[in-house]
Amino acid sequence: MPPADAGGSDKFVGKDILIIMLDVLGTLERTNTCGELRVENVGESVVLMGWVAKKRDFGVFTFIDLRDRDGVTQVVVSEETAKDAHAKAKNLRGEFVIAVKGEVVRRDEGAKNAKLPTGEIEVKVSEILLLNDANVLPFQLEVAGSENLAAEDTRLKYRYLDLRRPQLQHNIRTRAKAVAAIREYFDTRGFIEIETPILLKSTPEGARDFVVPSRIHTGKFFALPQSPQILKQLTMISGFDKYYQIARCFRDEDLRADRQPEFTQLDMEMSFAHQEMAYREMQGMFNHVFAKVGGIELPVAWPRMTHAEAMRRYGSDKPDMRFEMELVDLSDDLRDTDFAPFAAVLAPENSQAGSLRSGGEIKCIVAKGKAEYSRKQLDDLQDFVKRYGAGALAWIKVGEETTSSLLKVLGEEKIGQLVTASGAVIGDLVLIVAGRRSVVAASLGALRIEVAKRENLIDRTAYKPLIVTEFPMFEHDEETDRYTAAHHPFTSPMDEDLEKFTTAVNDESQHHLLGEVRAKAYDAVINGYECAGGSIRIHQKDVQALNFKALGMSLESARTQFGFFLDALEFGTPPHGGFAAGIERTCMILCGTENIRDVMAFPKTASAQDLMMDSPGEVDGSQLKELGIEVSDV
Repeated sequence: MPPADAGGSDKFVGKDILIIMLDVLGTLERTNTCGELRVENVGESVVLMGWVAKKRDFGVFTFIDLRDRDGVTQVVVSEETAKDAHAKAKNLRGEFVIAVKGEVVRRDEGAKNAKLPTGEIEVKVSEILLLNDANVLPFQLEVAGSENLAAEDTRLKYRYLDLRRPQLQHNIRTRAKAVAAIREYFDTRGFIEIETPILLKSTPEGARDFVVPSRIHTGKFFALPQSPQILKQLTMISGFDKYYQIARCFRDEDLRADRQPEFTQLDMEMSFAHQEMAYREMQGMFNHVFAKVGGIELPVAWPRMTHAEAMRRYGSDKPDMRFEMELVDLSDDLRDTDFAPFAAVLAPENSQAGSLRSGGEIKCIVAKGKAEYSRKQLDDLQDFVKRYGAGALAWIKVGEETTSSLLKVLGEEKIGQLVTASGAVIGDLVLIVAGRRSVVAASLGALRIEVAKRENLIDRTAYKPLIVTEFPMFEHDEETDRYTAAHHPFTSPMDEDLEKFTTAVNDESQHHLLGEVRAKAYDAVINGYECAGGSIRIHQKDVQALNFKALGMSLESARTQFGFFLDALEFGTPPHGGFAAGIERTCMILCGTENIRDVMAFPKTASAQDLMMDSPGEVDGSQLKELGIEVSDV
């Protein structure tokens, strides 16, 4: 009899069913995973458990590909030697969960599968236990090629099924190995792992905060950390000397293929540090992880490039070094032109000393051997660069008879001069953009990558790291005509630029010099991805006050937002610096994917939704009332 409060016979029957299901397994344990049996196991009696990946019925024989997280093993059930098991096998379908008992046998020579690590053996089954059945899946797990996968939204809705795919199983395990290798590296070098809070005070760090209302303190809010930046600096003031953390971070910003609203980063900081020490730890950590996880040997000392050089040569502060195609400046060759669009770009007033405007320039890239591009292909590239602010894309096809979209307005002689200046030869295609420096860099830098992808110019087996140094300390916001922190407000200026920095802050007429101040900031770039970024921090309160002033923050405003940190600077702050490395971006490179969602177990969509859990969702009115919040239409 069920107890009086059991809620009826349904619950009692449910408990009976649970007991029966548990009894099916009993004390049976698997002896091996589905990825580890080899010829040396032949003759052993084994128990395997997993999912039915495939079933092939050949009458008296039924073959099953049994899958778990380690791989696939073929099991075979014979009607002659295991009649009951064979009858059960007939009723199995894809993704049923089963246990099999049997003997490891060697496959016939013609039946071996070289594509599987377990392909030389199979398990001759004596008994099958059905552990659970499965509905028909909403999409196929095993398909040939990524182009045949179900739509990503469908796979994200059923992410727990998508994660059964071998590729995603591999990616998530690679991520786990990478994190373990990071901890191994820093633990052996005397760093201490310190966990910092998730509920923090909202402080400006470049992106929107996710805010969390406080029930106890009505009308007040916590913020989720964009990074533990201030907290890790406080650990240096606390005297811990060497800190690291695998930290969850949150940013309420627009998404893209390599960005998510919540992500994980390695956070590292050390006291009494200069830039060379930071470079050494940064490249050392990546070298250790890539060797340990992927068997990839990166150079002991990475090549370096200043931010200015990277932008000049590649139009990007994270250049992909696996192929050539550098930007070439044609400005000097066109300075005498009367072609109005080019003349306007190169006009002296666009680059006056003291102007906040970016000077204009004209640059090109050369696509080797691509002079045969059709008009449609060139129009596609034109549309592509317009996404980055370019007004137009001019072109020159270098051949026995050179043609160009500029031929009528510039003439043959000038076109020939431009071909020579670009370094192009017969068969090459020259692609030209004119405009503000920032626009030319963004559009040609992106076009360089786009052409390389279209023409398969990227060596996918290569790993090209780079340390980019001397980032600008400030960025100019043309809409507000103000300077903002390029990195964050605690980044130290280069020693050589300290006088210029001080002058720019204290003399309003020299404020434009902020655009020339370089920071002790640096990035680790691998294959065109910014995998880590860091800086030497400001540790002197007077310099920190100057930086807040440069950013237009009053003393009152600075104290309101950062008062606790400013107080801490008063109590003996050591010189310190560090970096933060993106776990997901690093794993994207190790796993050979360009989609950040491929290396996260339960990611959000590009519109920041969780399709599986249907979130974000509405909150019950009583919860909002407790928090003192009313929702209004915006």
